[in-house]
Amino acid sequence: MSVSRNSAYNLVGAALPIVLALATVPVYLKLVGPDRYGVLAIAWLLLGYFGLFDLGLGRATSQRIAALRDAPPAERAATFWTALCVNVVMGAVGALLFWPLSYYLFGHFFRVDEALRPEVIAAAPLLALAVPVATTTGVLTGALQGRERFLEVNIISVLSTTLFQLLPLAVAWLYGPYLPVVLLSALGARALALLVLWQRCQVDLVRGQPVRPDRKLVKPLLSYGGWVMLTSMIGPLLVVSDRFLIGAILGAVVVGHYAVVFQLAERITVVPMSLTNAMFPRLATLTGEDANRLTASAITAVLAIMTPVMIAGVFILDPFLSIWVGADIAREVGFVGKILLAGYWINSLSLVPYARLQATGRPDLVTKVLLVELPVYLPVLYFALTSFGLVGAAVTFSLRLAVDYVLLSLVAGRIAAPWATLGCAVLLLAGLAISEIASLSLMALLGIGALLTAVAMALGLWIAPPQLRQIITRVLPWGRQSIARVR
Repeated sequence: MSVSRNSAYNLVGAALPIVLALATVPVYLKLVGPDRYGVLAIAWLLLGYFGLFDLGLGRATSQRIAALRDAPPAERAATFWTALCVNVVMGAVGALLFWPLSYYLFGHFFRVDEALRPEVIAAAPLLALAVPVATTTGVLTGALQGRERFLEVNIISVLSTTLFQLLPLAVAWLYGPYLPVVLLSALGARALALLVLWQRCQVDLVRGQPVRPDRKLVKPLLSYGGWVMLTSMIGPLLVVSDRFLIGAILGAVVVGHYAVVFQLAERITVVPMSLTNAMFPRLATLTGEDANRLTASAITAVLAIMTPVMIAGVFILDPFLSIWVGADIAREVGFVGKILLAGYWINSLSLVPYARLQATGRPDLVTKVLLVELPVYLPVLYFALTSFGLVGAAVTFSLRLAVDYVLLSLVAGRIAAPWATLGCAVLLLAGLAISEIASLSLMALLGIGALLTAVAMALGLWIAPPQLRQIITRVLPWGRQSIARVR
């Protein structure tokens, strides 16, 4: 199975839920209101963050099973059962720890309308119950990804996310926006996906093999997973701390508005995530120059694809937000969203050295980079938020992502395609600056945006690796002529 095909499966699997989310956010805001939507946004963040009780075993399972691609099935089955048993225990421990913590966070830490607080506190046990569901899902998904079953994983993911988005809305519409019931319906959607993943692992990994965890595998899995777990603790903290601080300082309503543009910018990175997830099992089996070539090709592919996408996003964000969530919210967070788009452009590049370090058995280096960033980032973020509001938070977050890319690239060996990266960065920053010129009409801004996007596409075709140019040639009828002109 080729990396490009697996990347396509991952992209479709990630893009379809995003389209659904874009369609449902306005409905959520209308049905449950800004306060409840802000609480839900924080709840999803907590569930993602406390998935750290996975102990990194999802990634460890994927890496080890990928490395055992040509080994006897019994070895892969032993890895699977060992990881699953440890994971189930730790998921239960995580639920017990998260239960009282969730009461504190929603009962005292976050600013929530007092009329809404009883609903939030009543939902706390459901958040705790979701922890073992999330951690077990990680191991099952990692096992299938290690066997490069990306088509199956993405079909399950699309169906699960669709149900996750629509079932709570249906419940809110039929029975009212009572938060415990809304969260219970979302948890039910995730539990159903867990059952389907379990069935596919039975078929693809352990059919005909005994249920036999191997104690000897616990230490290497936990050693690798421990570093991934630390990354899973620190990384999400670096990503979600802005919204936690906004919730504590400015309130849940502002979190809801900020979350709209943050999630929009974050989800645009599904393309590089699709690529790096598809690369991961292959990188686990490559060494030396083969790994270097795959890494360099991935960087230039991300630049070629993401630069025109982000430039176009900068120019259409304001009118899109006005139509999608209303002109008031667009005025409040439009510029913030553009800054976040620039930040996630550089984060798209970071995913490549991140994946390489973990696939080649050095997750410790990823964790050490994040540990260097953490004590500097949090106080700077607090100062920027209290001094400059949401814009300060967005700028600080984006600069941290730039530092992240430089450090990860250096510890992985080198910064790939530096001049191409610099040229793309200049184009993107120029687009961001021009898009904020108030004296230009909307049509003039869109025209300039189209021109800069075309320039970025031409540059992308120039630097794109051969595999990507071949895909463009096959997909677009004018692709061959365009490539010939720019080269």
